[in-house]
Amino acid sequence: MSDKSKKVVTRFAPSPTGYLHIGAARTALFNWLFARQNKGTFILRIEDTDKERSRKEYEEDILESLKWLGFAWDEMYRQSERTEIYKKYLERMIAEDKAYVSFEEEGPIPYTEEGGKDRHEGTMAAREKRGSAAVLRDEVIRFKNPNKKVKFKDTILGEIEFDTTELGDFVIAKDLETPLYNFTVVVDDHEMGITHVIRGQDHISNTPRQILIGEALGFKAPQYVHLPLILARDRSKLSKRHGVVSVLEFRKWGYLPEAMANFIALIGWNPGDDQEIFSLSELVQKFSLDKIQKGGAIFDTEKLDFINRQHMKQLPQKIVIDNVMKMFEVHDLRPKDKDIVKKLIPTILDRISKWSDIERMVEEGEMQYFFESPDYDPKDLVWKGKEKKPSSAPASAKATAGKKASEGQAKEHLEKLQILLQPIAEDQFTEIIVKEALWNYADEKGRGEVLWPMRFALSGRDKSPDPFTLAEVLGKEETLKRIKKAFDKL
Repeated sequence: MSDKSKKVVTRFAPSPTGYLHIGAARTALFNWLFARQNKGTFILRIEDTDKERSRKEYEEDILESLKWLGFAWDEMYRQSERTEIYKKYLERMIAEDKAYVSFEEEGPIPYTEEGGKDRHEGTMAAREKRGSAAVLRDEVIRFKNPNKKVKFKDTILGEIEFDTTELGDFVIAKDLETPLYNFTVVVDDHEMGITHVIRGQDHISNTPRQILIGEALGFKAPQYVHLPLILARDRSKLSKRHGVVSVLEFRKWGYLPEAMANFIALIGWNPGDDQEIFSLSELVQKFSLDKIQKGGAIFDTEKLDFINRQHMKQLPQKIVIDNVMKMFEVHDLRPKDKDIVKKLIPTILDRISKWSDIERMVEEGEMQYFFESPDYDPKDLVWKGKEKKPSSAPASAKATAGKKASEGQAKEHLEKLQILLQPIAEDQFTEIIVKEALWNYADEKGRGEVLWPMRFALSGRDKSPDPFTLAEVLGKEETLKRIKKAFDKL
């Protein structure tokens, strides 16, 4: 074993039998954070001894996912390249009578007269004793179980005790060239100097076997840290029906890697205060194993969307513009310059949770009116009378509140809007100044009656940003042009 035992060494050990999912990503993150926090070593170990199920494409997905999330590893190993190491330890255990070759047979395992399983029922001598009628199935290597109680202290769950008698003499290898999971894990953790095994609670049942193997080989046990299971919002077991997909699917949907890491960290852990938005460096500073909860942790996509929105708002404007332009170009929305996009950024960021939401907005026509004048039925310019005026509103406004306006009134308001907006200079045509110019008139005549036809004239939609925001994005010339067009329609 190397001298790494003097410092913290953690490992993430996925099997390349499927794409990397959130649960595995959280295990990787917690191992990475703990190693970085303690200036230790983070090892990536690809556990690919299952030759039938392991695929190169899954390994590539794991590597790409970790790179995208920013979980850089210090060392990497593949178990398929370590066969000779495992063979050495298997031979040693057999030589020390701590494991034995068992010739497995078809049918039930016979019992001794004392009522227990015959430990050597699978040896060649035992097979010959039972006669040639026995059908040889396969040869495996079994661990010679000392049948004792195993106790260990888990960082999260506390003292845990197992009676290993019920495990029997469990299989640790198919043969000297084909070791199984529980054996390779113990050997690798020792050889790589792993100090902390941080993994999901679904691995607790493996722990007593691994402790027994480690003791038989004279290895020092690592500190075990079993993370809470991840549950759906209804506290059922998380599955594909809850929208659980591979990590890289979240990248396709337009989530930011820093937001994903932030979200994943909060599944079962909290810093002990109200902070929810973290960079990776902040997570390294604040993370601690003693603040991981014992019970199941909830996977909440609404929280993910919230966290991603906050991270998007922290991005440099250039990155936001480049991503927005990319989505626009997919749908042939190509503004003549980036000025209009710059103006749109605050509006877009208020209305999306991830980049792919822009695609949805474009497909549903929510962005089209920013680039071309909308077409609509003139009747839609008339306020439908949904507004309720406060008791402090002017009497004239209260008298019209809740009543359907006429086309004549809408036309009158559109004409007045043009008069009020005309004096504003082009370079002063901002949301705040436009609102100041129109507010008193809208308050007097009824905000709905005045502002509805303006908003519909600018967007042609029932739902859109407020008319002041629309006016700033479109600019003075285009705003007045669209209001004039609406006036003429009426």
